[in-house]
Formats: sequence, structure tokens, C-alpha cells
Amino acid sequence: MLSHRFILIVFASLLAGTLFGAVRASKPNIVFFFIDDLGRTDLGYMGSKYYESPHVDKLAKDGMVFMNAYANAPNCAPSRACLMSGKYSPRHGVYTVGNSDRGSSKHRKLIPVKNATELADEFVTIAEALKPSGYVTATMGKWHLGDDPTTQGFDVNVAGKSWGSPSGGGYHSPYKYPNLENKEKGEYLTDRLGVEACKFIETNKDKPFFLYLTHYAVHTPIQAKPNLNKKYQAKKSTERHNNAAYAAMIESMDDSVGTVLTTLDRLELADDTLVIFFSDNGGHGGVTSNAPLRGSKGMLYEGGIREPMIVKWPGVTKSGSICRENVIGIDLYPTLLEATGSPVPKGYELDGVSIAPLLRNAAAKLPRKAIHWHFPAYLQGYTARHGHFRTTPAAATRMGDWKLIEFFEDGALELYNTVEDLSETKNLAKKNPKKAEELHAAMLAWRKTVNAPVPTELNPEYASNTEASAPKKPKLNKKKDRKKKP
Repeated sequence: MLSHRFILIVFASLLAGTLFGAVRASKPNIVFFFIDDLGRTDLGYMGSKYYESPHVDKLAKDGMVFMNAYANAPNCAPSRACLMSGKYSPRHGVYTVGNSDRGSSKHRKLIPVKNATELADEFVTIAEALKPSGYVTATMGKWHLGDDPTTQGFDVNVAGKSWGSPSGGGYHSPYKYPNLENKEKGEYLTDRLGVEACKFIETNKDKPFFLYLTHYAVHTPIQAKPNLNKKYQAKKSTERHNNAAYAAMIESMDDSVGTVLTTLDRLELADDTLVIFFSDNGGHGGVTSNAPLRGSKGMLYEGGIREPMIVKWPGVTKSGSICRENVIGIDLYPTLLEATGSPVPKGYELDGVSIAPLLRNAAAKLPRKAIHWHFPAYLQGYTARHGHFRTTPAAATRMGDWKLIEFFEDGALELYNTVEDLSETKNLAKKNPKKAEELHAAMLAWRKTVNAPVPTELNPEYASNTEASAPKKPKLNKKKDRKKKP
């Protein structure tokens, strides 16, 4: 007969496993939907009344929604390099897309820091870190970090290369991508990537897999399926969201997500799969509105870096839960290692922290002081409101509810309480100099830790540099002309 002590031990073990998500697959499958240029408010569950995203909305209902989730950078390549490497930009040198000296030289006061356009092989990607644990890995869609992701841990690559946007005919076939060709007219790229993702899942259903479905959508060119374009042309738009073709692209992206999730259900894999939905940077300001967030893609204001993010991990996340802790893209690398029981690669330093405690308890707190951005480059403007640049070289730090931006051209500091002032309309640097100094000290300390380069060399072609001097140190009480800032 079993002793009472033994029964109590077994019961306690089962209870603990249930509470902490241990009674589940020891190596969960991972499906990571990474969407390009999707703004924080571009989805139904985030409040859009024009764009339609029922499948993503259901994922939000079934999983955990993160309200303070941030991309690592305000544009594509650096955000992806940080995500894949688990390191902040100064560690790998990918700060922007292409050249760092974009825009007219006569308007650039400084010589920006040179930019790397590929993630060097020395960095261990998430895929490389998961493979020793038995994972088969696939990337489908945009890679943007070099010519061939199969040299950096991925067993399967479909349509991924150094391109930052769809090549050839754009989203409509005929097109030619690595391992993805279609010479017939009419196929839609977003649809095809979803089909290829389902094929991968079907083929690898009996082993743990990591699927990185990194859509080119909804990046420019804005090209929609004709039937969906007509649907939204006939639909009443809103003041903020009114681009029919863009709305159609969002629906196609959402359909692709739904196709993959349905496949997981059909194969009875959903309960053993960790699903992440995220975006690489803010919405394109010439196409969509990120309001009430200020700014758009290419800016360190909230509209350029705050993203929609959902995590569903059956047995761990609570359906319909909302987390308000500050998280950033580099956190996903250590999170996936913890979720799969995979060790950190030997001698490899990660800059993020695992958000697994948040997945178990949305009210938990992470053990860090702040999160950071470093963007020592120029990005030209593409709308009249941008002026010459969306951003000049700058950095940002968020600590709790507070956020500080430093502009390197003149040392200007902008301080915002992002909870009380979501739209970043009130620069409190002068009114609250102690808080500005606190965040700036944290920024400077971090900058030293990661050896972040700050541009100081004056550009001889700058129109005013005949009278200019080197950038001055920040002066909290000096009035700034904010109209000159993107």
C-alpha cells in the first residue's frame, strides 16, 4: 500500500507542475510571426476600426498581450539583427538600413557612425542556439541580415536574402526568391509564405521545430490583392486609418497567421507550441497613422518603436491576460532558451532578460533598470511634416514610466512620462531636471558598458558648419526649437 507521505509528494509535484507550466511538452515548438512595419494600432485588438485582423485578434484573446513592447530600433535591419543576436546594436554595428548618411549632406551637421549591413558570423543566432537542443529551424520571408540565413543556424530558408523589401514584381508573381519561384502571374507572396510555413510544420510535426515566419508584409510597396483592395475601398474609413490597399495587406497577413494556427490545431500541435506575434518597427508614416503615439517608422518617439506583441504558450500564459512591463526584442532570445531548456551558448553574452516570469504572471517585474536605443545615423524624411529628416543621430532610454531622448547634433534632451503623456507632447526636461539627469546617467552608463559610439565629427559639407563648433554637452535649461526635431 502506498504511504501517505508518498501520495502527498506526488500530489505536490503535480500541483507545482500545473502552477508553473511544467506539465507540458519539455521542448515546445516555436512559431514566431515577425511582421514588417506593422504599427501598434494597425490591428483590431489594438483599436483599429478600419483594418481587420480577426485571426490575430483571436490570438490576443487566447494569449498574453504586451502593452509596452518595443522593437530594438526604429527600422528594419537593426531591429532584426538585435533580435537574432540577442544583443544591442552597438555590439554588432547594425544601426540602420543601408548607409548611415542618408538625406542631403548639406543638412547633416555630423558625420554619422558607419553602419554594418549584415550580421557577422561571429554572432550566435537564436536558431544556432536552439539546434543543440534538437530543434529543426526555418526562416520564411524577410531575412535582411546577409545573403543566406542557412549559414546562421537555419535548416530551411524560403525567400530570405539580403533584401529589405519584396524584389522583382513585389508581392505579385512572377517572382524569384531563394527556394521560392513562381513564373505564373497572380500568386500573392504573403499567401505563399503561409502555405510554405504549413508545409514545414507538416513535415516536422514529430520533432521540435522553430518556425520564424518573417513576412515582408506590410512593408512597401503597398500592393494588395485586387478583391481585398475593392473591399476596403467600399468600406468607410476612419480619420487615422484610410488606406484601402494597406488595409488589404493587413488582412492578407492576418489570413496567413490564421492558416498557420489552423494547421497547428489540425495536427494537434497547438497545445505544445509557443506562439509569438511581434513587429520590427513602427508603421510607415506615409501609409498609416500610429496615433495616439507620436512619430512613425524611423523615429525614436513611441510611434517608431512601440509595437503590438502577443505571446501564447498553453499551460503557461493566461488567456486574455495583459502585461504592462517594459519589454524589448532582445528579451526574446533568452526567453526562448528558458522555454526550451536550452543553455546560453558558451562564452556568449546576452543583453536581454527572459520574460518567462511575465508569461507565468503578467504582474511580475523584470530584474533590470532600463531599456535602451542607440541610433547614431540619419534617416531622411518622406513626408512634409518630417522636414529634412525623420531623425538625426539620437539615443533613447526608458526607465519605468519615463523616457529620455538625446539628440547628438546639439545635445538636446527630451523627457516624457509615457504613461501620463502617451503622445509625448510635453517635454519635461526643464521642469524635472533631476529625473532627466537620472535617465541620462543611466543612458551614459549603459553606453559605456556596450561601447556605443557617439558621432562628434562635424560634416564639412553642412551648410552652417563654417560657423559651427563641436556638439555641446546637454544643457537641461536651454530652450530648444522642437520644430527642428523629427
